[in-house]
Amino acid sequence: DVQLVESGGGLVQAGGSLRLSCGSSSGHTGRMYCMAWFRLAPGKEREGVVALASDGSTWYADSVKGRFTISKDDLKDTLYLQMNSLKPEDTAMYYCAADSVGRCRARGWVERPSVAAYDYWGQGTQVTVS
Repeated sequence: DVQLVESGGGLVQAGGSLRLSCGSSSGHTGRMYCMAWFRLAPGKEREGVVALASDGSTWYADSVKGRFTISKDDLKDTLYLQMNSLKPEDTAMYYCAADSVGRCRARGWVERPSVAAYDYWGQGTQVTVS
């Protein structure tokens, strides 16, 4: 089974940066059709923030474009999310997720990540921006 473990969250001042990491069981990141980061803020639904397909194509939410960057190191089986120019509204629990089936690209291109499309999830890491 695939295990995903996030790390790197914390408390940061507005304008600061954090880099989240998501480690997976050996050899799995390279086998996934897509990997993504979601976030869950109090009183809101879990939302897809950014997705990375196996061909390198990406999708970013408008709210994070130009500030967040997703990347992956298959040799280290690790997914990253570099977050710059953080804002208080970025405060949330951040989750990494993986799609082993291909639902993320059902129409031929990587789409806004939906909860239903991803079958493996980490436990989350808290990001708080003051």
